[in-house]
Amino acid sequence: MSTQVQSTPTQKADDLRQFSGKSSGVELRDITKIFPTPEGTGETVAVNHINLSVADGELVTLLGPSGCGKTTTLRMISGFEYPSAGQILIGGRDVANVPPNKRGISMVFQSYALFPHLSIWENIAYGLKVQRLPKDEVIARTDAVIKLMQLEGMERRFPNQLSGGQQQRVALARAVVIEPSVLLFDEPLSNLDAKLREHMRDELRSIQKRLGITSVYVTHDQSEAMAISDRVVIMKDGNLMQVGTPQEIYEYPNCKFVANFIGKANFISGRFQGLEGESAIVKFGDGMRYLIPNPGAMEGLRFGNPCCMAFRPESVKLSDQGEGIPGVVKRATYFGSKIEYEVDIGSTVLTVEIYNPQLSRRYQEGDAVKAVLDLDCVRVLPEEALTIE
Repeated sequence: MSTQVQSTPTQKADDLRQFSGKSSGVELRDITKIFPTPEGTGETVAVNHINLSVADGELVTLLGPSGCGKTTTLRMISGFEYPSAGQILIGGRDVANVPPNKRGISMVFQSYALFPHLSIWENIAYGLKVQRLPKDEVIARTDAVIKLMQLEGMERRFPNQLSGGQQQRVALARAVVIEPSVLLFDEPLSNLDAKLREHMRDELRSIQKRLGITSVYVTHDQSEAMAISDRVVIMKDGNLMQVGTPQEIYEYPNCKFVANFIGKANFISGRFQGLEGESAIVKFGDGMRYLIPNPGAMEGLRFGNPCCMAFRPESVKLSDQGEGIPGVVKRATYFGSKIEYEVDIGSTVLTVEIYNPQLSRRYQEGDAVKAVLDLDCVRVLPEEALTIE
């Protein structure tokens, strides 16, 4: 087999054109997955009546702790698992009981799943050959996606002769070349080192946006999910906790679990004392009162109910004078671009991040400080137990 063939009009066309414009939306309607326990004495609900829509060309990431149901959900979309109840629609067609090879999807695995005995060119062309396409079309499409993924010159190598990042591009090329309507990613970057993972994350997102392929992505890495997603789905115990853009999830979490799972968060317990205009009144400690101008949805809160003020470490400043929550510095860690402090305020320990520390006062362990909250960045959430495995 030779990849050196005379150029055709198809090959001279824009490399992206033949891989674009065939995307389909995905819709999950009341999907449930129940597994029997290993002992056979009961059942485990892995996914619990979830509803989710992924628009054409959108990249949605499923995120949550181990055992939350994200991988099971992805496997049901792919066809490797069948739902116990509910519908899975791809392009408006219910495929809940359709085999994987009939769904028009491709999947990029954590382990790459490349054939070690086939060359890079043969790995990428494999899916087209399975479809029994004409030889000229197989060659043209394979060569085009090799160019798209910047794998030129590696066609005759074998997977063990490539770096991890190059193998990941081959796996993505093999998934894209069959022109799927939906592209699924199962923690595809987890085997790469931190620096390469960041580079491949950006590259993968760039390719997905240029191709416009509807994508569902599973990861346990919060920063990865924030960086690549149009929307993020936070899952816990088989349930959808919150769905939104990375900005909405980070800035407006709807519960303590979501706030603590995405990034770092501080919580100060108090009591909800009602509204003053659109601002929430929260009292805590020895009669301290805060008026929160942008409190969020505050679902389920009633007058006098326990609540908490949730805010990010970068939304706190430290001072040694003026108003603020009195505390003592327990720890100060220098990271170069920031200093991270732990401040004991009696009822809890706050994490405070001060960026560009060259321009701020340095505090040492044992220093008495005042924690000054940026109230525009504080959200008011129902008080609840917080457990993350």
